[in-house]
Amino acid sequence: MAVTNVQVGDHAFLRGLYRDGYYPDHLVDRGRMILLGLCERIEAERPADLAALYVLTHAATEEFNALQDAFWEADSDIETVAREEIAEDFWFVASAYGFAAADVEELIAPRDW
Repeated sequence: MAVTNVQVGDHAFLRGLYRDGYYPDHLVDRGRMILLGLCERIEAERPADLAALYVLTHAATEEFNALQDAFWEADSDIETVAREEIAEDFWFVASAYGFAAADVEELIAPRDW
């Protein structure tokens, strides 16, 4: 399923990570795909409220948790800069789908990075 939200389609996810050689592009690509997958799920499931949105964002956060090992293996890390970039993109997604009141920390509550 392709994302139909124009705002999302025009957004450069994880832009700051692509600009920094510390983060391998192939792993940033995987992170971008996690975020696009989240968008697809939101469009397919149409969460009715923040609680339903958080279920979806938590699942995507768990995917980022699993990606952390790949970053370590590539002598990289989801550290402060990456955490901020990822969190901002989670909030962007929530906002783009009408959930501007979402709490950024709750969007990524199960993170271990």
